[in-house]
Amino acid sequence: MNTTKPLRIAYARVAQETNSLSPVPTELADFYRTHWLEADALHAATGRFGYEARGFIRNAELSGFRRAVRKHGRNDIEAIPLFSAWAIPGGPLSRGCFETLRDRLIAELRAALPLDGVMLSLHGAMGAEGTVDPDGDLLAAVREVVGPDVKIAVSLDLHAQITEQTEGYADIIAGYRTNPHRDHASTGFRAGSMLIEALRGRTRPTVAWRTLPMVMGGGMTLDFLPPMRGVFQLMKRFERRPGVLDASLFMCHLWNDHPRLGWSVHVVTDGDQALAERLADELAEAAWAVRHHGLPTPPTASEAIAKVRGARTRRRIGTACVCDVSDVVGAGAPGENTRLVKALLEEARDLVSFAPIRDADVVEALWDLPLGETATVEVGGKLQPELNTPLRVTGHIRKKARIEGIDRVVLLDLGHLQLAVTEGAPLVMKPGFYRDLGLNPWKADICVVKSLFPFRLYFLAENRLTLYAKTEGVTDFDLVRGFEMEEPVFPMAELDDWRPVDRRRRDVA
Repeated sequence: MNTTKPLRIAYARVAQETNSLSPVPTELADFYRTHWLEADALHAATGRFGYEARGFIRNAELSGFRRAVRKHGRNDIEAIPLFSAWAIPGGPLSRGCFETLRDRLIAELRAALPLDGVMLSLHGAMGAEGTVDPDGDLLAAVREVVGPDVKIAVSLDLHAQITEQTEGYADIIAGYRTNPHRDHASTGFRAGSMLIEALRGRTRPTVAWRTLPMVMGGGMTLDFLPPMRGVFQLMKRFERRPGVLDASLFMCHLWNDHPRLGWSVHVVTDGDQALAERLADELAEAAWAVRHHGLPTPPTASEAIAKVRGARTRRRIGTACVCDVSDVVGAGAPGENTRLVKALLEEARDLVSFAPIRDADVVEALWDLPLGETATVEVGGKLQPELNTPLRVTGHIRKKARIEGIDRVVLLDLGHLQLAVTEGAPLVMKPGFYRDLGLNPWKADICVVKSLFPFRLYFLAENRLTLYAKTEGVTDFDLVRGFEMEEPVFPMAELDDWRPVDRRRRDVA
């Protein structure tokens, strides 16, 4: 470590959550559409008054890292911005997309040398053509460029898949500890603070991790409700102990077709390997203990509509948020499933509903038509026709808009149903999506959302009833049972002990 010159720490992001079952590959254009910042623009966006991810969140992981730089001494730390690439969850990255992102990261790191440290914001459940572990491959490539003496810190999503490469090439790992995620910035701050303190020689991060043969458990896995609340509280108690720097739990992404898919835990102590190992075992035990808490059985679309219809008082003072749990764009689905829309059209004529559906062809066909024009179109079912059937609708064009991250949107007025036809994947998790189209969520009986958990935060003021409706699609929970695993995992197999699989995966004698 150079004690006479400022610490030089490069920072960057390459992040996307992948659904291996999606037929739509993720390309560079998807990153450009969602979030792409370079050099000075990244530095400005992550500063004290910046907006890191417009349309999504003001302060995310790299803003948190910059806050750590300010706290721990801005005058003797040079934070070097590379680039930030973030895409909406979707199908695996094409080979060309992944290699371009990797090669750019490597080239910019080389140009930034010499470095004392690297701060990376990754997701941890990214998939790509031609590799089983793209996040691990990125870390391996970074390590090759910067060498063994430069410390690498990584922030990860709570649904990351932890692998031998992740653990082998990163010196510091910190994961989200909220679900729905609301601690992006604080996670970056934790990772950045540990990195800076280690570079200054004030701490000696020592890690232990465990990998569990379980892909489900914990009920809805919300951090503030049982059974997961106790597990998250345990991690906080760990960090109040002398010598403990950090603890993270990773609950994997159900639609990440990884042969060792499963939950993991990661503990960081200050130079105390025995303590790290002991706490990793304790945290793994706590996570393993919630495996039998399964997900509730979601209602069908018809049942969900009936529940909303019966909730008269709630509808008077707000709206009902209905998530199509089989077509969750926030978990990588394409967003073109027509089943819930069809049910709303045919079975909810007495209810006012807002819903999105993806169909770039329809948007292109309607974009230049005047407002008020009546149109008959077939929406959906074009990206995955073997699963989704196109739906014929007739309505008039009420609004046209461009929404950040989604591109063009055409709103079709179908009477009791306002249908937002989107050009890109409709990651609808905020009421602002509907407001941008001139719709007031307070006046809707049903607002369809396309995220599993974040909408609970963003719709907090308007939402009076949360429902998850099951149709049929690439985010059905039971699809994980069709993945090929190296070894039996829970709940596909009833296992009494996680340790044998963990030891084999970590190659522990």
